[in-house]
Amino acid sequence: METYTTIQGDMWDSIAYRLYGNEKYVGDLMKANMEWLDIFIFGAGTVLMVPELAVEEETGMPSWRG
Repeated sequence: METYTTIQGDMWDSIAYRLYGNEKYVGDLMKANMEWLDIFIFGAGTVLMVPELAVEEETGMPSWRG
């Protein structure tokens, strides 16, 4: 598992977007870093674990229709 070191002002959604290209993966990021869930805006230097994402099959339909 890789790591990400925060910069001043990082937030969960912006980190997910930077790492995965989409904010929808914020839940995966948070699950891997339960000890930091009480932080909304990070200071510099917090080391977060970056989980690999499960491969999703593109069906062309929204996930709730699947």
